[in-house]
Amino acid sequence: MKNVTTLVMICLGYLGYSQSKLDNYIQIGLTTNEVIKQHNFDINKSVYALKEARSLFYPTVSLNANYTKAEGGRTIDIPMGDLLNPVYNTLNQITNSNAFPTLQNQSVLINPDNFYDAKIHTTMPLLNFEIIYNKRIKMQQSSLQKIELEIYKRELVKEIKIAYYKYLQSIEGVKIYQDALKLVKENQRVNQSLFKNDKINRTAVLRSDNEVIRIEANLETAKQVNNNAKSYFNFLLNRKLDTEIEVDSENELLPNVIANENTQNREELSQLSLFKELNGNVGKLTQSYWFPKLSGFADLGFQDFDFEVNKQSRYYFAGLGLEWNIFSGNKNKYKLRQVEEDTKKISSQIDNVKQQLLLQFQVSQNNLKSALEQFNADKNQKASAKKYNEDITKLYKEGQAIYIELLDAQNQWVNAQLNTNISLYNSWIAFAELERANAAFTLK
Repeated sequence: MKNVTTLVMICLGYLGYSQSKLDNYIQIGLTTNEVIKQHNFDINKSVYALKEARSLFYPTVSLNANYTKAEGGRTIDIPMGDLLNPVYNTLNQITNSNAFPTLQNQSVLINPDNFYDAKIHTTMPLLNFEIIYNKRIKMQQSSLQKIELEIYKRELVKEIKIAYYKYLQSIEGVKIYQDALKLVKENQRVNQSLFKNDKINRTAVLRSDNEVIRIEANLETAKQVNNNAKSYFNFLLNRKLDTEIEVDSENELLPNVIANENTQNREELSQLSLFKELNGNVGKLTQSYWFPKLSGFADLGFQDFDFEVNKQSRYYFAGLGLEWNIFSGNKNKYKLRQVEEDTKKISSQIDNVKQQLLLQFQVSQNNLKSALEQFNADKNQKASAKKYNEDITKLYKEGQAIYIELLDAQNQWVNAQLNTNISLYNSWIAFAELERANAAFTLK
């Protein structure tokens, strides 16, 4: 068995095209794909959510104003006359004057009448762990959105490569059937000529006619497969489905087969690890309900009756607010228990995903080795089928072979070409699968 790297070199030499066009298409796909655009919208949204969380640390300033007009309702009775009039009467008698007037009892409305209050109200959190952990959670959610985008980009790169290889595969399939059609039409012409000259019976002519019909049908099917492959490739690039696809014809070798397992760098593991950290902050956020919250407030404004504005109208009012939950029926305790169970679940998922990714890598690597071996076998069989077809064609023209033998040799030759074409691009598809499983493609 040849070394896998050597087989890749053989594939590349047989393929004979440059990767530059494909690289360009990949960059186009990463730029124009609609799903990536949607992911970018989600990332922008998470960034704004993070900025919103940060803004909670800053003071909030608002302008508040109200005006009240009241009549009737509850009152506060102040017996000023009953309390002071006897004293005032005694003083008037002592002083032999009317210096102290007679007072009436007062009744003051509880609801202020014709009263305004306009102020600038400022509040600011001084100690609030909920805000702190909320900001951390929003930051991690933003990072998760970015990782999710990276995961999709890798999948898109793989899909673009596979779609490109299938398109090349379909192009080669059309060429093979076109060449086969020329071959069977030539057989049809020769057999008709031999039949006219009574060299062969009519069976050979009918068989050659049927072969032309069969190859024409296969050619039409191959063309439809080619159109479908083109449409899907353009769909991934968010282009018109009938846009022509450029294919390089230069011979340029690709990197060798990836030998070293690199699944530890997969974004899926980073995503789960970040999920675990985020869940830890959710637990701390739950615990923060047991901590006190301290905030400050200040009011600066004017208040008075009849819209008066003077020195007495101005005022300020400031203070501190403390909130400390003493008892909530163990609600937060049970929430914390749920978070702890989620953490255990994520830890289990990380171990499971590690095994899955390692399995995916090993299966992809084995599939690539198998595909390359199959290509090598089909390539050798193709060379033998070509030699056999040339020999039988020569014998048939010399009258030393019957048409059934010629037909069998030609079918073997066509099938060998098709199988080699299929196994060649299947090798490239397996290479793309292995590259994805090992997170080897460098995303710009």
